[in-house]
Amino acid sequence: MGNRLDKKIALVTGGARGIGKAITKLFIKHGAQVIVVDVLDRLYNDRNHNNNCDYLKLDVSKQSSWKEIHNHIKAKYYTIDILVNNAAISGIDMIQDPENMNIETWNYIHSVNLTSVFLGCKFGINTMKNNQQQSSIVNIASRSGVIATPNLAAYSSTKAAIRNYSKAVAIYCAQKGYPIRCNTVSPAAIDTDMWNHYKEDSNIFNAFLTSLPLKRMGTVQEVANAVLYLASDESLYTTGSEIIVDGGVLSVCGNSPK
Repeated sequence: MGNRLDKKIALVTGGARGIGKAITKLFIKHGAQVIVVDVLDRLYNDRNHNNNCDYLKLDVSKQSSWKEIHNHIKAKYYTIDILVNNAAISGIDMIQDPENMNIETWNYIHSVNLTSVFLGCKFGINTMKNNQQQSSIVNIASRSGVIATPNLAAYSSTKAAIRNYSKAVAIYCAQKGYPIRCNTVSPAAIDTDMWNHYKEDSNIFNAFLTSLPLKRMGTVQEVANAVLYLASDESLYTTGSEIIVDGGVLSVCGNSPK
């Protein structure tokens, strides 16, 4: 299919690398103008993307950042049609087990992963509720929000909360008659930088791959494809729903690393 997002304005948080970058590139390919927000320095060097990709270096866990985003969009685009709340950290290098995790770690991970989604949805509703065409919010959750990962307890907590909060947003918008759908995508075992820690021991990592139903990790492109569907008008009757992109992990596996 051709330009599935033709002339749509999309905002993607955490879009400078990994899944967020794959989403951004796919959106641009399908005709969208994309505003990327990330705390990282700009990483887009492809000249073909420069005219279709706007970049803001901001921390989306802070309300002040969303005020800057609002001002930028109002001045340049007036509104947005798509919001993808993707920004997150795993906190893999932090102690996150329920017994030994400190309050600072708990608060930090929740601010980056969950508060950013709350603020993003609040901004998205206020920005898109008067749109003439249907609009879409897509929140990125995780397999860890379905089956807990004890050594990543705070991360698991945030992703579980995102799944349920997204349903609240979906129903609220439907009840208010707003032209806004809200859905989640929950990836698992996707080959991103978050997995570099596990790749250090090839024996353990290969054993993990063998345990997966499809015997391989998923790609960021495969996650982006699911997000594209929910962002496009092909999913106009889909809200409060979830797409799980996990290669069957949730069907057969217990507590794999993430």
